[in-house]
Amino acid sequence: MIWLILTIISATGIFLTFKLLGKFKIPILIVIVINYLIAALLGFIVYGDINLIEIVKAVWFPVSFIIGFLFIVNFFLIGLSSNKVGISITTVASKMSVAIPMAFSIIYYNEPIQFLKIFGLVLALVAVAMAVLQRGKTNVKSLSKTLLPAVLFIGMGITDSSVKFAQDAYVPDSEASVFSAALFGSAFVLGVISLFFKKGNFKPLRKTNTYIAGIGLGVVNFGSIYFLIRCLNSGAFQSSVVFGMANISVVTISVIIGTVFFKEKLSKLNFIGIILAIFAIVILSLTR
Repeated sequence: MIWLILTIISATGIFLTFKLLGKFKIPILIVIVINYLIAALLGFIVYGDINLIEIVKAVWFPVSFIIGFLFIVNFFLIGLSSNKVGISITTVASKMSVAIPMAFSIIYYNEPIQFLKIFGLVLALVAVAMAVLQRGKTNVKSLSKTLLPAVLFIGMGITDSSVKFAQDAYVPDSEASVFSAALFGSAFVLGVISLFFKKGNFKPLRKTNTYIAGIGLGVVNFGSIYFLIRCLNSGAFQSSVVFGMANISVVTISVIIGTVFFKEKLSKLNFIGIILAIFAIVILSLTR
C-alpha cells in the first residue's frame, strides 16, 4: 500500500510543481532539463552499476532518443497547460491519454475487442473534450487554452504507445529498468541542445530557485515511475487496480488542489467532463 501512496504523491507532485513554476515565474524549459538530469542520475543510482558503452551499443538506444524527445515535449506541454489552463484540466488530459495506447494495442496487437473496453475509450474521448472545452467567446486565447490540453492528450498517448512498442519489439524485461533510465538521459541531452537555440535560456542558471525547482521536479518525476514499478512488483494489487487507483487519485487530488489552493474555475461542462473521466478510468482499469 505504501508504494501506491508514494506513486500517487509523486505523480501529483509533477503537476503541482509545474503550477508553482508559473506562480514564481521560473522558466519552464531549463527546469525540465535539470529535472531529467536528476531523474537519470537517480535511475542509474537505484538500478546499480550501468555500463554506458553497453547502453550506447544496445539495439534500443536510438529509439530511446526518439522517445526522450517526446518526453521533453510532453513535459513542456504539461508546464504550459498547468499555468495557462490549470492543473485540474491538465491532469485529466494527461491521465486520460491512456485511451490512445489501449486503442493502439487493439489495432496493432490484435487484442480482443470488448464492449466495455470500447465504451471506456469512447467515454474517455468525450470526457477529455468536455473537460478541456473553454467557455466564453471563441477567440485566440480561448482556442489556445482548449488546444493545449488536447495536444497534450495526443502527445502523451503517442509517447505511451511508443514506449509500449519499443519495450515489446526491442527491450527485454531484464533491460526495462535500464531503458527507462536511458530515456531520462536522452531527454536531458536533447533538452540541453534545445537551450542553445534561444538566447537567454541559460540565464536562469544563476538563480538558486531554478536548481531547487529542477531537483524537486526530477525527484517526483523519477519517483512516479520507480514507486509505480515497486508497487506493481509487490503483487499487493492487480495491475489494473494499481493504474485505476493511481489515475483516479491523481485526477481527484489535482482537481481539489487546483480549485482550493489556486482558485481555478471550472465550468459545469468541465466539471462534468472530469467526473466522466474518473468513470472512464474505472472502466478502462476493469478491461486491462
